[in-house]
Amino acid sequence: MSSRTTPEAPPETPAADASLSHGLKQRHLSMIALGGVIGAGLFVGSGAGIAAAGPSIVVAYALSGLLVMLVMRMLGEMSAAYPSSGSFSDHAERAIGPWAGFTVGWAFWVLLCTAVGLEGIGAAQIVTGWLPGTPEWMWVALFMVVFVGTNLAAVRNFGEFEFWFAALKVGAIVLFLVLGVLAVTGVLPGTDSPGLSNLTGQGGFLPNGSEGLIVGLLASVFAYGGLETVTIAAAESEDPVRGVASAVRTAMWRIALFYIGSMAVVVTLVPWDSKAVVEQGPYVAALEQLGIPGAGQLMNVVVLVALLSAMNANIYGSSRIAYSLVQRGQGPKALARVSGGVPRVAVVVSSVFGFVCVLLSYWRPDDVFPWLLNMIGAVILVVWIFIAVSQLLLRRRTEREAPERLVVRMWAFPVLTWVALAAMVAMFVLMAREPDTRVQLYSTGGMTLFLAAVGYAWQRARARS
Repeated sequence: MSSRTTPEAPPETPAADASLSHGLKQRHLSMIALGGVIGAGLFVGSGAGIAAAGPSIVVAYALSGLLVMLVMRMLGEMSAAYPSSGSFSDHAERAIGPWAGFTVGWAFWVLLCTAVGLEGIGAAQIVTGWLPGTPEWMWVALFMVVFVGTNLAAVRNFGEFEFWFAALKVGAIVLFLVLGVLAVTGVLPGTDSPGLSNLTGQGGFLPNGSEGLIVGLLASVFAYGGLETVTIAAAESEDPVRGVASAVRTAMWRIALFYIGSMAVVVTLVPWDSKAVVEQGPYVAALEQLGIPGAGQLMNVVVLVALLSAMNANIYGSSRIAYSLVQRGQGPKALARVSGGVPRVAVVVSSVFGFVCVLLSYWRPDDVFPWLLNMIGAVILVVWIFIAVSQLLLRRRTEREAPERLVVRMWAFPVLTWVALAAMVAMFVLMAREPDTRVQLYSTGGMTLFLAAVGYAWQRARARS
């Protein structure tokens, strides 16, 4: 396969995606965009953030949500101008150089493949809770087979699965918000409004001070992972530009409603220091506070759907990132083989990597598996840094060479892009301060530097030849 060796003169059309099918409809993209912001990290992982930050977790999610909105706007601008299954990896190559596309692309591929395994383990634990005595690995393997088969068949199958998964998640979170608001206002029958007692009691709004807020802020940042999938999927839609533009323009209210709104409801209804918030999850704790029968099992079903949705999306996303990289000459050519409009080898290889991660969690739970988890710990921040730098460079070039491509524009460019970059650097500094996140920062940094060195060596070798 041929490859660009300089970031200048991007092609007029996304030729790298020409052999992929375009089976995703606008309704698929709309629900992928909606469902992408509702993951297991929100339903379960937010409990640790609440335990650290208390009611100020609402501020933490609002601050990180503002950063995510800026990142999505930047990514949407580039993806609408240059639709590609490589998304930010392809944009980084256009803007910075092949080594940048190589680095961020393969780092994100490792993140997605590992996440497939983690989500499979989480889903299997829920099912074995219902069916004790059955082995977890068997359920993970079953889920893998189902979603690999789905992704191998046709991209519209992935779209249909995500459409209904997203519909269930959106329905669950909207129902939770409606019940929560009714309870907070004292309208829900059989419940008494807690007023502001849970926001001002038990140590106040900032019970653990600024340190608690910092821990909650870091936890909230990583809960937003998954938003990037829609820009990858848009390249295989009937109208990539319109799909990306629509998804990005509605990102603000989705984040405000689903994340910030639901966190506000939880900490208003339930004392932040309740053990149930961490042990059962904040949403189960809130529903049980309202006396909803079977709340635990109901939320287990929702979390299972969220995990399976994430598995499906990450198998899809990892295969397309790998396909795009190889199309640009940055990996084994076999991964770029397309059959029926689907890069089937890339789908299988990405899934196998994810299942190997599952096996490592059983075979090497004390050394190799934790090392792998630490290595991907800060990858999403690395991706955001590359997105911001790429947008800074590519926006000016596009304005000069093809301004008609700028269907979506970053707000207050370049001021807000620089603000976002400064916030990302601040996140890295905060991670270095916290013992629990410092090792993740260093491990991810080591992997990123290694990939950058390999990518730069490859770029020089291609330039010489």
